[in-house]
Amino acid sequence: MAGIAEAAESREWFLTAYAPDGVPTSDHLKLRTVKLALDADSIPHQHVAVEALWVAVDPFIRFMMNGREDGLYFPQFDVNQVIKGFGLARVIRSTDDKFSEGDTVIESFLPIAEYSVIPTASLRKVDPKAEIALSDYLGPLGLPGFTAWVGIELIANPKPGSTVFISAAAGGVGMLAGQLAKFRSCRVIGSTGLDEKVKLLKELGYDDAFNYHKETDLDTALSRYFPNGIDVYLDNVGGKMLEAVLNHVNTGACIPLCGMISQYNKTWTEREGVRNLMNMVGKSVTMQGFLVSSYFDRFGEFTEKMETYMIDGKIKSQSTIYHGIESFLEAFASIFSSSNVGKVIIQVRP
Repeated sequence: MAGIAEAAESREWFLTAYAPDGVPTSDHLKLRTVKLALDADSIPHQHVAVEALWVAVDPFIRFMMNGREDGLYFPQFDVNQVIKGFGLARVIRSTDDKFSEGDTVIESFLPIAEYSVIPTASLRKVDPKAEIALSDYLGPLGLPGFTAWVGIELIANPKPGSTVFISAAAGGVGMLAGQLAKFRSCRVIGSTGLDEKVKLLKELGYDDAFNYHKETDLDTALSRYFPNGIDVYLDNVGGKMLEAVLNHVNTGACIPLCGMISQYNKTWTEREGVRNLMNMVGKSVTMQGFLVSSYFDRFGEFTEKMETYMIDGKIKSQSTIYHGIESFLEAFASIFSSSNVGKVIIQVRP
């Protein structure tokens, strides 16, 4: 393959120390430059050398940096290991006949690095003829969209007229979940942390939304926004919000547990407990935690439906875009604040 360098300097993020609590900082994650061999003899069979194009910044990898297996029970990154995340890359050399130089591929655990050599077993090609922006494969057509679809369509399965509440509603999952619930003729209300995001949610079709920072009492707020109770609560926050919701659930309500980001940076002994679980008994409430990896057999079905929604202009999404691999630490810290809108992604290469 003429024109391809035999080696490349690549900047990569690696774990220097576990972060048992708090938001990981430069004490835990550092950027280094390595020389990566790209000659054919250095690439194992059924592997590809790739250059990263886009990288998703996902909250779940926080649980792979705390040095213990709890909460999401993901395997830990090893100290000195390059961290990984959902991303898109361009193939620059291949030892697998199924992939060629120039292919754009999707990898669920792409090294957060400018260049890498990865196995092809879990790679998926992006159709070059698809009229879809590459960044959308990290949002509506990526893990956020799939998570929203599993939570609303497969687990909650709300009936028309149901009242649906979504926390962290202006995040990558929340803004899509609300639109999916509206497709089912539900009344949808979301919570978020900024007035600007409240406005955005209404523009995306939410019936109403509120800034939880302005509510001194969540229980009172939910009484105001849900006078007839809550049928479905897609929980992205946990803690005090989940506890407040359990005081307002209707009989037979469903609570898909998508995430609990308010608790991610705490050890389990410091996390907020929920004191009113007895309400689940009296109201026959179903609460189900889920990881999308358990539903990957439905990913093709999801992709077909979501692509149709997007081509037809029915689904809208927004992203917060950082530029350059060096921005990862800043981007990662942002997902634990209210500073971003939609999915946080990094454009590594134009």
